[in-house]
Amino acid sequence: MSEVPAVRVDLKGVRRRLDGTQGRTYWRSLEELAQTPEFLEFLHREFPSQASELDDPSGRREFLTVMGASLALAGLVGCTKQPEEKIVPYVQPPEQVIPGKPLFYATAMLDGGYAKGILVESHLGRPTKIEGNPDHPASLGATDAAGQAWVLGLYDPDRSQTLTYRGEIRAWSEFLAAMRNALAVQKPRQGVGLRILTETVTSPTLAAQIQSVLAEYPSAKWHQWEPCGGGGAAMAAAVGHPMSAQYRFELADVVLSLDADFVMDGPASLRHAREYTARRKRPVEAPMNRLYVVEPTPSPTGLIADHRLPLRPSEIEGFARAVSTALGGASAAPRGSAGAGSAAAFAAAVAKDLAAHPGRSLVIAGDYQPAAVHAVAHEINQRLGNVGQTVVYGPAVEARPVDPYASLAELAADMKAGRVELLVVLDSNPAYTAPADLDFVAAMDRVKLRVHSGLYQDETAAVSHWHVPGAHALEAWGDARAFDGTATIMQPLIAPLYDAARSPLEVLAALSSRPDRRAHDIVKDFWRTQLGADADRRWARALHDGIVAGWNGAAGGLQTATTTTTNTTTTTATTTPTATTTNGSPGGLEILFRPDPTIGDGRYANLGWLQELPKPVTKLTWDNAALIAPLTAQRLGLANSDVVELRYRGRTVKAPVWTMPGQPEDTVTVHLGYGRTRGGRVADGAGFDASAIRTSDAPWWGSGLDVQRTGETRLLACGQDHWSIDHEATERHVLRSVTLDEYTKEPAVVEEQGEVPSRDMTLYPNYKFGPHAWGMSIDLNSCVGCNACVIACVAENNIPVVGREQVSRGREMHWLRVDRYYSGQPERPETVSAHFQPVPCMQCENAPCEQVCPVAATVHSDEGLNDQVYNRCIGTRYCQNNCPYKVRRFNFFLYQDWNTPTLKLQRNPDVSVRSRGVMEKCTYCVQRIEQARITAHNEAREIRDGEIQTACQSACPAEAIVFCDLNDPGSRVSRLKAQRRNYAMLAELNTRPRTTYLAEVRNPNPELAAEPGPEGGGHRG
Repeated sequence: MSEVPAVRVDLKGVRRRLDGTQGRTYWRSLEELAQTPEFLEFLHREFPSQASELDDPSGRREFLTVMGASLALAGLVGCTKQPEEKIVPYVQPPEQVIPGKPLFYATAMLDGGYAKGILVESHLGRPTKIEGNPDHPASLGATDAAGQAWVLGLYDPDRSQTLTYRGEIRAWSEFLAAMRNALAVQKPRQGVGLRILTETVTSPTLAAQIQSVLAEYPSAKWHQWEPCGGGGAAMAAAVGHPMSAQYRFELADVVLSLDADFVMDGPASLRHAREYTARRKRPVEAPMNRLYVVEPTPSPTGLIADHRLPLRPSEIEGFARAVSTALGGASAAPRGSAGAGSAAAFAAAVAKDLAAHPGRSLVIAGDYQPAAVHAVAHEINQRLGNVGQTVVYGPAVEARPVDPYASLAELAADMKAGRVELLVVLDSNPAYTAPADLDFVAAMDRVKLRVHSGLYQDETAAVSHWHVPGAHALEAWGDARAFDGTATIMQPLIAPLYDAARSPLEVLAALSSRPDRRAHDIVKDFWRTQLGADADRRWARALHDGIVAGWNGAAGGLQTATTTTTNTTTTTATTTPTATTTNGSPGGLEILFRPDPTIGDGRYANLGWLQELPKPVTKLTWDNAALIAPLTAQRLGLANSDVVELRYRGRTVKAPVWTMPGQPEDTVTVHLGYGRTRGGRVADGAGFDASAIRTSDAPWWGSGLDVQRTGETRLLACGQDHWSIDHEATERHVLRSVTLDEYTKEPAVVEEQGEVPSRDMTLYPNYKFGPHAWGMSIDLNSCVGCNACVIACVAENNIPVVGREQVSRGREMHWLRVDRYYSGQPERPETVSAHFQPVPCMQCENAPCEQVCPVAATVHSDEGLNDQVYNRCIGTRYCQNNCPYKVRRFNFFLYQDWNTPTLKLQRNPDVSVRSRGVMEKCTYCVQRIEQARITAHNEAREIRDGEIQTACQSACPAEAIVFCDLNDPGSRVSRLKAQRRNYAMLAELNTRPRTTYLAEVRNPNPELAAEPGPEGGGHRG
């Protein structure tokens, strides 16, 4: 399936088409909405161009001939003698190890330095899969996409494996000797030339170590640099001292987000998504919350909002002050801000709604907003009585709260001035991530001795003298704190894959009088001092649970939090919102910098799972782009894939263009994390480096951008039109979304629409499935489009990565996709909203795929599963062409890496690893069903409701996916399917899908009712 060609969409024609429609209209791309000839050809072609790699005109017949020959050769190869390989069985197996039965260990991964609790599945000592820790307050049993892909980083063959000095392999003893010599020079001068650079540190042990080094070398300095951080510094500047804010969305009836993508971004995002969506699962039975989002570029939080107002970044502060003024505050809006017209009406309606819910509302400012916006949000929360209710303040969780941009700028200035003689960089890559105006690489060149420790021989390692290969957190001891201060001891699940690998604790120990201490001893010795007389028992319990119960203090001069999820101490700070420096005068094009939604600041750029994951909003893969509003693109004569030169503050970078419905005019959004040069074979060469034009004084947005056409184009691998279901969603009832008022007055509005055949209208006899009938319910009111389910499915089922070129041909192998539908008018960004719909295999009872398979490779089980027998499949793809839901995938080539030893260790042994030439699909994680069946049989009982969780279900932070037995009328999935919101996709085809949906219900403010028009259920602004 080739990519839809880039075309310049006629927005006037789109508007005329929308004017001619009735009811709600949903669309996935501007090309689909315009119904361009290119899109229609792409959609209706049964065997797309480039479906085979053959240029011969015989096309399909030639392809099938070659496939048949390949299968015959495969059979012949199976008769050859394989090389002898000796295997050694267990004589005395390790304690608790049962072959075939995985074990789970509690630990944590870091997000911006903060812990997210996880459980890691281990098969005979091999970590293979990550789940959320249900006992951890930051995860509540869920994970995000990066968390699911994190295990792949452990086995990345591009990881650094040897300790080097100027590129030559050296021994650990030589490194220790070099550190002794360098420190001997620093000791008499109290470490005046010593600098330590880390990212955000919440680790009590690491912080205590650094404090010990600083005590021995009092003139040394510790700097922290977090490429995508700074929200804590903005909050500190707003209230006058370091602090943390915890938001309790489950208590909020009305939420105003000021550019805060709280369901996707940040160390508390999993909890926020869970609490926010919990208020939307029962739209009539329980009071439904309402979400307003004001933002400068579309985010998942903004697109699922009840009302979304797109504003330029320079207008956010003015809007916030307008809301404050309407509530009785004295926040004068700055010049040029959003204070008139539709924005003023929106602000007035929001203020009125907030005022009607004192103590039950919430205003949250995003990490990318300046201190002034945080101050206004804080002032509004105080005025409404939200502090201590929906917003709880406490001391900062970081070991030493700093402004990361100021800290890095100070370090760069010291290096340029020749004041730094020994620089130790721990798990950070400032040579790539530092803002361009700091000239960080040139500054490093003036340092006499440079030491870098990290997982990769990255850009910073390339300009360092010593490079110490980092140990992955799954093979090293450590600890960290969550956003609320909860501490987790991070335990390894496997010995380091490479002997030279060292954790940050061990590298830092090289600066102490005990340089050979191992990380386990360092961590345990620290916690012995914290856990008291019963330290050994509490240590064992902390390892088991993944949290250190009853601990809220620390040694070494750490800031300590006094808030937990169960025992909250509220401190109410008082402050007056102050003005802040602007990022340039209003006018002209404004540019926004954001971390990439899949690979972050670039630290995950070498993980193919995340590179191939479609980004939640744009659906781009393997690339970043300059996002621009449709009308702005039209004015500049630009279309998707056109390459432009972005000129900003004397610096330039080339970037392809991608038109973004819902983007405010005259703004351009670029994402960080791409353009790597030493990130690994997967990362290098993908996308462009947006940090090349980013500056430290305006890290997140600024004005004065100039966009120039280059005449070049770059084909972007985008999956937004892949697997589009024929005919519009409005005609086929694929997606259903209504307002709360409509649903309350006429509940049948979300019931089956059109003629649905009865169960007796079938050529096949009805069959009673048993003893179990497996089924799934997906709540569209809960899905936030985060894509965690997609990567969970990849990790669980050994799904391969196919690469950028193959994705551009429509050959991605994901068994589960999350379709994103827009509604609204693309030339009016204030009307655009989006709807997310996960689409796995529907597990049809009357499965169209089964009737056309010539070798019975796809068959039905007696419990209703549409099974796929890989060994039977001969690759005709008839089943794929006969599937109305387009959920079957064919591996044209040998996408699996059979040769890299470390990648073999990651794969789930309970799921087969497929070769080329077979069809693949979702199986409801049948291996998990069988495991639960065996366990229940051994314990002489029935399978319990909720005992089986599919991989997508267990990862979902919003609990949008529920799976179990339909033959049990009391099961949760049966109760959900009995709701009035339940509907089956394409039910009129009588396929009887076992996967059904709960229709989306949104809660718009009647004072911001939708204007008459075809967008109907779109934005009500």
